[in-house]
Amino acid sequence: MSYVLTSLPLANIEQWETRTVLKKTAEAHRYLAELKGVAASIPNEAILINTLSLQEAKDSSEIENIITTHDELYKANLFEDAVANPAAKEVQDYAFALKEGFQTVRRQKLIRLTDILQVQKNLEKNSAGLRKLPGTDLKNARTGEIIYTPPQHAGTIAALMDNLIDYINDDELCDADPLVKMAVIHHQFESIHPFYDGNGRTGRILNILYLVAKDLLNLPVLYLSRFMIRDKTAYYTQLQQLRQTGNWEPWLVYMLNGVIDTAVNTISLITEIKVLMQNYKHRIRDDLPKIYRQELLNNLFNHPYTKIEFVMNDLGVSRITATKYLDELVKLELLHKEKIGRSNYYINQPLCSLLMQHAQ
Repeated sequence: MSYVLTSLPLANIEQWETRTVLKKTAEAHRYLAELKGVAASIPNEAILINTLSLQEAKDSSEIENIITTHDELYKANLFEDAVANPAAKEVQDYAFALKEGFQTVRRQKLIRLTDILQVQKNLEKNSAGLRKLPGTDLKNARTGEIIYTPPQHAGTIAALMDNLIDYINDDELCDADPLVKMAVIHHQFESIHPFYDGNGRTGRILNILYLVAKDLLNLPVLYLSRFMIRDKTAYYTQLQQLRQTGNWEPWLVYMLNGVIDTAVNTISLITEIKVLMQNYKHRIRDDLPKIYRQELLNNLFNHPYTKIEFVMNDLGVSRITATKYLDELVKLELLHKEKIGRSNYYINQPLCSLLMQHAQ
């Protein structure tokens, strides 16, 4: 049996919610609930949104061979005029697209076509919208062989996307578990391949937005790209094998394993960030009681690389005061001071180490 791209819902979804899939689904929900609770324990949600969205942006972009380093990313966030490679700028655009999409979906609790179009526009910096011209084929990156031809006609693409939006938002169309639906949605979106560019990254952002829309997460902190980047070949192979065999079970199991693996890793990361924040809080409060403020602690974890202007804005203090605070933290060895040109910046090295360790 070969895969035929049709409208959703799948006619026989019950056939693919096998015992194995249902067991994986239950496990994934358990870890998602734990992740949701752990994320809520961080007092300032911006800390997780900003640090983890940048990590997701880096990993998701790397799947598309857009490669940069943590150091380049953090410096690009510090200095607009810093010499940043194009990849760092693209990763920044991804993080912005994700955060803007999250704010919209959290507010309205549904995902509209205009929201998906806006995500792609933020990624690609153009307003091309849905594909209108034929000629798009997916090829084997190594051999150049055409492995899949997505829908070619503008009317078909538009109709399939309208159908996908209905499937995303109307639970009466399919009573499958939301995590099973997420896997179906991701495969359908990637198979429609609705844009000229940015389909992969838009599709991975859509995963996160769907979990938020369905209240499975309150914050966009489950980043499947880390799971996918560890073996890009497996990800693309699973996508294509479903098209070739029509067998949904391996794809569903793959995506559910991704949810489980990513949730477990993120629970560990957030727990370690929370412990590190407590350590910093006690050190500053005990050794530098005159400068301790929750806003200062938030700044050090919201910005793995911070600078004087960030502290001025977050704390509402003068340049002289912000500089004094940062230099005191350097003396306490809570920050490491570096310089670009005539500008200083300050690194929370333990936080950076945690983020890089969990990106492995």
